[in-house]
Amino acid sequence: MNILIDHFTTNYNSAPFDLIQNKDFKPAILKLIEDTKKEIDAIVTNTAQPTFENTIEALEFSGQQLDRVTSIFFNLNSAETNDEIQKIAQDISPILSEFGNDITLNNDLFKKVKHVFDNKDQLNLTTEQSTLLDKKYKSFSRNGANLPEDKKQELRAIDKQLASLKLKFGENILAETNAFEMLITNQEDLSGLPEGAIEAAKQLAESKNKEGWLITLDYPSYIPFMTYADNRALRKKLSLTFGAKGFNNNDYDNQEHVLKIAKLRHQRANLLGYKTHADFVLEERMAQTPEKVTSFLNELLEKAKPAAEREFTNLQNFAKELDGIDVLEKWDSAYYSEKLKQKLFNLDDEQLKPYFKLENVIEGAFLVANKLFGLQFKKIETIDKYHEDVMTFEVLDDNNNLVSLFYADFFPRPGKRNGAWMTSFKPQYIKDGVNQRPHISNVCNFTKPTKSKPSLLTFNEVTTLFHEFGHGLHGMLANTTYPSLSGTSVYWDFVELPSQILENWCYEKDALELFAKHYQTNEVIPMDLVNKIKESATFHEGMQTLRQISFGLLDMSWHGTDPSLIEDVKAYETKAFENTNLYPEVKSNCMSTAFAHIFQGGYSSGYYSYKWAEVLDADAFEYFKEEGIFNKEVAAKFKDHVLSQGGTENPMTLYKRFRGQEPKPEALLKRAGLIK
Repeated sequence: MNILIDHFTTNYNSAPFDLIQNKDFKPAILKLIEDTKKEIDAIVTNTAQPTFENTIEALEFSGQQLDRVTSIFFNLNSAETNDEIQKIAQDISPILSEFGNDITLNNDLFKKVKHVFDNKDQLNLTTEQSTLLDKKYKSFSRNGANLPEDKKQELRAIDKQLASLKLKFGENILAETNAFEMLITNQEDLSGLPEGAIEAAKQLAESKNKEGWLITLDYPSYIPFMTYADNRALRKKLSLTFGAKGFNNNDYDNQEHVLKIAKLRHQRANLLGYKTHADFVLEERMAQTPEKVTSFLNELLEKAKPAAEREFTNLQNFAKELDGIDVLEKWDSAYYSEKLKQKLFNLDDEQLKPYFKLENVIEGAFLVANKLFGLQFKKIETIDKYHEDVMTFEVLDDNNNLVSLFYADFFPRPGKRNGAWMTSFKPQYIKDGVNQRPHISNVCNFTKPTKSKPSLLTFNEVTTLFHEFGHGLHGMLANTTYPSLSGTSVYWDFVELPSQILENWCYEKDALELFAKHYQTNEVIPMDLVNKIKESATFHEGMQTLRQISFGLLDMSWHGTDPSLIEDVKAYETKAFENTNLYPEVKSNCMSTAFAHIFQGGYSSGYYSYKWAEVLDADAFEYFKEEGIFNKEVAAKFKDHVLSQGGTENPMTLYKRFRGQEPKPEALLKRAGLIK
């Protein structure tokens, strides 16, 4: 018996984590690939005329159990991995890539899809059906269906290599992160660190049977040290190690992987008739072309760079005045920025953290979702979890109908990659008259509770939680017929709108008063602190914007040009950064070798999306502010035209239906303080 092969008989059809063994995954996936091949064969050998129902819908709903099992597996590989899971991932990724190609390069299947596509004007399809047909046709045409046989084989070989390389890239970053520990045995070296960070470091050392205080590259350990530690030499050591991940000429070096991934992506794009990988990717984005993305980033750069340079000069002068620092380095950035923020606004994260107990912030996100969309979150213990830290919730609407399951996984551990993300264990779709509800997960890395304190979040962590919860709501409120158009299955430069807009509530008095309560006294956050949060919202916005633009330009540099002659990753990256640099160059550091968003995740040619979506979110939130941040009518329009619709229509069409107009960049520039 293999629990993964058949539909689950668990509560809510949830993933049966308690019953899954690692050894089940590979045989189950191989068996489910064979089952899916039979479903595909049934479509191909059907002697009836190809129709939307017997070809496009049948294809859409094929391999559903395979999709579920692979999503469970790869989610675990991100959030709860180990050597065994990583080995299985390396084994099955090329197999899955090959199987994907078996479908998109199946000429007989493509002929049937093309027949339906060519006759679509006679089919009287709904908007969603038209979108699905277009998407299915493009999934073949954009992935080699029109290629001659020898080129198809070349494409298969490239895809197989890319699947392995991307996995190895991520494994190397995780290994480098886990390999580093900075054990502090002299208490003086903790000077400047908040009490909570010191206690967490002590607890971490104890958990590893070590005397002293342990600092790691995990964000909840790394960021407080870089922000508050007075010991500049130790900040430098930590910063240099963090910035050198994948760039140490050791077994975990990613330089060759970066070059191979970039070159293979370019070859693949050329094979399919596109000038670059970015041309291929952006054809299916709101931005449409690399030229438009580069122009967008450069226009922002023009506005942001003067502000960033002014902010940097002020920070340099401040560090010189305070501590006689002659050259401001990268390891000084967070430290002196925090000191300057405290001076300018009389505000620091340690003042705020007592008001942001993790449980209260989670409840705050739930209350905001309730006031906007009528959702209720009920904690349950009746479904399996993949780790004891995970919390599970039933999400209900006003009529007590199930909207979604929600998994919340908020603490770091060795088998979990850094960062924060939203994912799903089961998509939403409608089949046989039943609206299958989704199972959504948010994964973050926040400071764990210590012996004396609960988990208290920095304000940045509060906005991170709301950001990922915004993605979560996009998944939870999905209401489409087809799984591949559901939830966050939208154009990549549209997907950040629901997440980024939700961050805005973290700055609003009416929202903060719902959940920002002192963990000891239950006192609501004082108004003067709320005002300071709002006043400091644009602090160093120029430098932050420049940083995001630099990442977007680096991404476009790797993917919007021909990389075939690049031999030196660091030299190439340095050139890409030359217009956005503020700090002195660090020769031993390299961003590209740890840039998981573009070399492991799905953001290749898409990192600009964060700034693109900020234009949308600033414009959209203006609408909420005009009518009231909890206005039911505006919230209903956002839910009905954006959150529930997934990728069923062009995102600009959906946005204009919600907003009544195209987004204007002025709202973003104004909010960022870059224009008056």
